[in-house]
Amino acid sequence: MEVVTTRLARAVIGLLIGVVFAGWMLLWVIYPTSYYMKWQVMITARVDSTYFGTEGADLLTFVLPVLFMSVLGCIYLHLGKNIKSCQKKSTGAKSRANSLLSLWRRPVLVKGPLGIVSGIELTFFAMFLALLVWALTMYLHSSYAKMNATSAHHQGEKLWEAKLESAGLRLGLVGTICFSFLFFPVTRGSSLLPLVGLTSEASVKYHIWLGHIVMALFTAHGLCYIVYWAAKKQISQMLKWDMIGVSNVAGELALICGLLMWVTSSGRVRRKMFEVFYYTHHLYFLFFFFFIVHVGTSFYGLAIFGLILPGIYLFLVDRCLRFLQSRQRVRLLAARLLPCETLELSFSKSPGLSYSPTSIMFVNVPSISRLQWHPFTVTSNSSLEQDKLSVVIKSEGIWSQKLYQILSSPSPVDHLDVSVEGPYGSPSSTNFFRHDKLVMVSGGSGITPFISIIRELIFQSSTLEQQAVLPQVQLVCIFRNSKQLSMTDLLLPLAGTGCDMSRLRLLIDAYVTREGPNSENNKQKHLQRTLWFKTNPCHAPVSAVLGPNGWLWLSAIISSSFVMFLILLGITTRYYFYPIDHDTNMIFPHISRSLLNMLFICLSIAVASIAAVLWNKKRSAMEAMVIEDGSWFNNGDRELESQPHQSLSQSIRVHYGKRPDIEKILLASCDESSVGVLASGPKGMRQRVAAICSAGLADNLHFESISFSW
Repeated sequence: MEVVTTRLARAVIGLLIGVVFAGWMLLWVIYPTSYYMKWQVMITARVDSTYFGTEGADLLTFVLPVLFMSVLGCIYLHLGKNIKSCQKKSTGAKSRANSLLSLWRRPVLVKGPLGIVSGIELTFFAMFLALLVWALTMYLHSSYAKMNATSAHHQGEKLWEAKLESAGLRLGLVGTICFSFLFFPVTRGSSLLPLVGLTSEASVKYHIWLGHIVMALFTAHGLCYIVYWAAKKQISQMLKWDMIGVSNVAGELALICGLLMWVTSSGRVRRKMFEVFYYTHHLYFLFFFFFIVHVGTSFYGLAIFGLILPGIYLFLVDRCLRFLQSRQRVRLLAARLLPCETLELSFSKSPGLSYSPTSIMFVNVPSISRLQWHPFTVTSNSSLEQDKLSVVIKSEGIWSQKLYQILSSPSPVDHLDVSVEGPYGSPSSTNFFRHDKLVMVSGGSGITPFISIIRELIFQSSTLEQQAVLPQVQLVCIFRNSKQLSMTDLLLPLAGTGCDMSRLRLLIDAYVTREGPNSENNKQKHLQRTLWFKTNPCHAPVSAVLGPNGWLWLSAIISSSFVMFLILLGITTRYYFYPIDHDTNMIFPHISRSLLNMLFICLSIAVASIAAVLWNKKRSAMEAMVIEDGSWFNNGDRELESQPHQSLSQSIRVHYGKRPDIEKILLASCDESSVGVLASGPKGMRQRVAAICSAGLADNLHFESISFSW
């Protein structure tokens, strides 16, 4: 009965979120039209008061719906944690619905600037572009309809100059619409992304798409005004910083910061010079500050502030929580060093922390860099390993190479200070278990997300009922040399979990492309090395920043902080802004009002977040006292030898000196009714797998996007 009630509550909440979302999107459609202006005037007249002024209308129409959906989303996800459902094969109408969904998720574009894009992604991307084109068209139409040669002549300019200036302004307004969505994909702890089955890591590509469009529009906006000023011989306007009108200098500084982020965020720079990209991207704070200063002095300033506030608000909540979590040093238990310059870090974990397969966690090592945070796949399973969390790090970049050198030195350290953020994952990341068979294709370190999937299957094989059937799993891993074969040892936990693989139907095909079976490197015995670290009483186990009921606490933070913001805004408007604005000789500057609003928002979020974190920190401290330091890895080396590595080794087939025929492997799996195909690794390999699945050679191949490469 309780499960039925919970499902009904989730259905009602989901329906309400859908209705609010549809209404919110309709607002964006009518926003550039004259109908919205008339409607906005009516709403402003009704909500205009001595407490919120004209800002009340923008808070009501654009900010409140998003925060309302976010709060409802938190409750929806919390209720979902209490529903335990096993994966069963779909039949009848449900099977047809899944087939239709799989058809929409099938890759449509494989190669190109957008990467691998499914039908759903392409449809929504086209709809978003149509929204921007619609907005620009309506803006230009309404502007040019009132413009002619006579009116331009009276203003001392030519008609083309007037149209250019108007086009520049409208390009900036359309860029602001796009900018309003920019921060949603990178809000890691957002409740909106999991509602549609997304994670922040998988949504980074949407942030990249939006970033390109935003900077293209803002750059065109700036160039239009530069050409306009040059044509009118008013180039000195570039040095104008007006506290009443538009601050051109602030806009130029914002554009320069944006261009620096834009240039250094290219794929080549991210891969070759990650530090340059990482540090330059922190200019987003200056970009946003100068953007607020630029538009805050204009007629549209307060309206634009209301447009971009929802995404910024949720991002600031998430950023504050991440900052509070990162202040705590976590307890590092062990490091498993592989001969292929790969290491597995194992942390102590609070038993109350649960996460889904393919989750990621950001790691910071202050002794290497206090500012750099790097994302890594969590390979452990929260149910199988209740007091341990592990991540795998491949020594590729400068940061990871330094870490490997520190741990692999002849005189290794006996402790290491580490901070973490996360882990982050989607509750729907286990949807691929609905298939009858899983074919996972990895290249090099791309095997890491599949480790967590296999460990989840190991756990389910020992807990599900005997009649429950788990999907058959075929892992195709491609390595350059035989040293990298040691990464298959990570498929099993380090120690102390009692893995039962008797019911797991697992087949591993490992391909060593650059070595033959008789090569000298293959004849050598590559040994692992495990380091155990001393316990520091100041270090704590990895735990959720808001505890096991994190979604409920997040909804409380969003709600309470927004109420605090409204109270501060109402008091300030009533007793400070209102008297000045109603003075016929004075008007309060819009820029100061926008900056005060941001100060109130940051203050409210900080107070609510700190209070929630401190409240949950007491419980985490009590759980940390229960955990026996190092109990799980006592005699870890001895336990490692007694684990079922024999059954794992029997499942591995090694192929030397050749590459896999991926098309043949996938088509050979067509006997099953539903085959989930997952690819992780180099871009070319992922594109090849996606191309095979989208070619229509078999209807039962369902490509699952699981790439963490951005």
